[in-house]
Amino acid sequence: MRRRLIQSTLAVVLVVIAVFGVSLVIVETRTITETARERVESEAVRLASIVDSRLLVEDKVTAEIIGDQMPDDRYAVVRIPGKPPIEVGSRPDGDVISATAPGEEGETVTVQEPRSSVTEEVARTLLIIGLVALLAVIAAVLLAIRQANRLASPLTDLAETAERLGSGDPRPRHRRYGVPELDRVADVLDASAERIARMLTAERRLAADASHQLRTPLTALSMRLEEITVTDDPDTVKEEATIALAQVERLTDVVERLLTNSRDPRTGSAVTFELDHVIKQQLAEWRPAYRSAGRAIVTSGKRNLKAVGTPGAVAQVLAALIENSLMHGGGTVALRTRVTGNQVVVEVTDEGPGVPAELGSRIFERAISGRNSTGIGLAVARDLAEADGGRLEMLQAKPPVFGLFLSSTPPRKDPDEETRRTVR
Repeated sequence: MRRRLIQSTLAVVLVVIAVFGVSLVIVETRTITETARERVESEAVRLASIVDSRLLVEDKVTAEIIGDQMPDDRYAVVRIPGKPPIEVGSRPDGDVISATAPGEEGETVTVQEPRSSVTEEVARTLLIIGLVALLAVIAAVLLAIRQANRLASPLTDLAETAERLGSGDPRPRHRRYGVPELDRVADVLDASAERIARMLTAERRLAADASHQLRTPLTALSMRLEEITVTDDPDTVKEEATIALAQVERLTDVVERLLTNSRDPRTGSAVTFELDHVIKQQLAEWRPAYRSAGRAIVTSGKRNLKAVGTPGAVAQVLAALIENSLMHGGGTVALRTRVTGNQVVVEVTDEGPGVPAELGSRIFERAISGRNSTGIGLAVARDLAEADGGRLEMLQAKPPVFGLFLSSTPPRKDPDEETRRTVR
């Protein structure tokens, strides 16, 4: 493309120079020739007037007197009736420009100038025109190269940006080139890069959240299935199978919840539910793990509380807090329930060393962990709590106390939203 731009620009300039240059040469040649002719005629008339003035006073007309009035490169012949011709200068060879002027006393003055002088002047003019044309061509080439680079380099850069997007590098470059059309393409590519980056981030976050959130239900389900395989008691098998089915349902709810949050983290399906049922379920799932670690998990506080939220999401938040206490805490883990204003609070605490001071303000950030863990459990738990209008906070660092705040007031229905759901 760069070569084509240079060639096209140079071709246009050459055509313009050819058209106007030839016209200028023709005009200048004619002008120089006419000027030389007029100059010779004017010289002949001037010399004739000089001869007339000397004849009127009966003065001599000699070659020396006429030669003093003429340039050296011209030749003149003065013819006076009854006298021999008076020649001034050297007769030119070859083609000449000649002019004859008559005098009032019957004399004639003929002035000749070699045409070579006109040719030399035309040659000088052609040389000047040629130099100007050459400078114009050089300027056109430089301008064409600059313009080609200005247009081709941004296109090459935009192609590299598109290639980077296709290879999985969605970082926007935020480069602009001063050409509105190219800047528009750059804007579109940068916007696409930002959208792709958000999509990739959401997919990676979904994968990380899924691997973290599904690990606990799968582990609990595996333990129940192992219990079934080692027992011959039908009642035990039935009981464990029932618990396993409940865990499968919870696992399904976890997957659905993760997919919903990946599409729109603000989308919630909050309902009024029995908080005791969710807490009891968590105790049943986590007691075997705590028993294996030589620790206990207990519950206390007010009973028969109703909260507003998504039971599956609340179960995941509590599971994240309980697992966090199992991995990083110590001693007995307690789940305490209380009421403050129009909110129901579930506190999870243990007897461990607590949260380090340097992590206190960043404990809910992703990739922040006190040990070699994923560092996303508490971040996911906070997102799940906020999706249904609740919140998760660290109430105390040592010993650690985390509080899950849930509304106890049923959510007010939005008539417009209900209408939209009905239409859909």
